[in-house]
Amino acid sequence: MAVLTVRNLDPDVKTRLRVRAAEQGIAMEEAVRRILTRAANETTAPSLTPNDLGSRIQARFAGLGEIPMAPRSAMRAPPFAQSEVL
Repeated sequence: MAVLTVRNLDPDVKTRLRVRAAEQGIAMEEAVRRILTRAANETTAPSLTPNDLGSRIQARFAGLGEIPMAPRSAMRAPPFAQSEVL
């Protein structure tokens, strides 16, 4: 087994870990071991592809409904007709 030393740990964190371990009826070292094992085994979120990002944005704002838009006017005629092009 490997040994891990954690330096500069906030004393309040150490106290909370000790209390948590006592509540579970285990040694603080065992409690920390379990926490670290659980954290290391968690799967990380996959990186977002552009499609995923768009879907998430759409889902986030879906409850707001549609945005009212003014009707569009007809397109203007191009400045020159196709037959005028040389």
